Amino acid sequence: MTKQRIALVTGANRGIGKEVARQLSHDHGLKVLVGSRDLERGQEAAHQIGHGADTLQLDVSDPTSVVAAFSRIEADYGRLEILVNNAGVDYDTDQQAHTADLARVHRAFETNLFGPWATTIAAVPLLKQGQNARIVNVSSGAGAFSGMSSGTPGYGISKAALNALTLKTAAELKSKRILVNAVCPGWVATDMGGGGRPVSEGAAGVVWAATLPDTGPTGGFFRDGQPIDW
Repeated sequence: MTKQRIALVTGANRGIGKEVARQLSHDHGLKVLVGSRDLERGQEAAHQIGHGADTLQLDVSDPTSVVAAFSRIEADYGRLEILVNNAGVDYDTDQQAHTADLARVHRAFETNLFGPWATTIAAVPLLKQGQNARIVNVSSGAGAFSGMSSGTPGYGISKAALNALTLKTAAELKSKRILVNAVCPGWVATDMGGGGRPVSEGAAGVVWAATLPDTGPTGGFFRDGQPIDW
């Protein structure tokens, strides 16, 4: 009997993360761990998702929380198949790079870059124990050098750094058959985005990257399953 695959989605108590968790669970039959900084909100989201979704208290910007979360995954399951680094903060449209509040930028980097970096480091030993392992970094066109313009300095530059992390880890883990890709969900109607297309459409591109076959791409940047410029 094939073991049920395990997926962790960070920042999954709402928005894109919650919808990614729902699609992975409902449409692909995965055991989904709803990573949430706030445990009660995570529990509520997991209950709404159903299909055996479970909650994992996880603040990606807190090293102690990261260690505790992955220790629990190891104890409960001994492996992980999919890591979706979705947690993100501060779409700072009110700032410009040449006048930015750098303390605020530092906070953005803690969640948008160092958070995914820490979870990736913690996850890799478990991903090596899983089957068809995948890492998906939820990025943004705001971090693409090809179209970068003024505004959102903390968010955009931290997402550009996340793209660089994607390339590095993809190259390093290719021999381990762990596919690593960045996905831009597009402008989506979430609390952070404030408008745009349905959340389900943005989440679908993330789920596509999380469920790629072994012959799928690695080290790429995608939107809706199509490559986009870095």
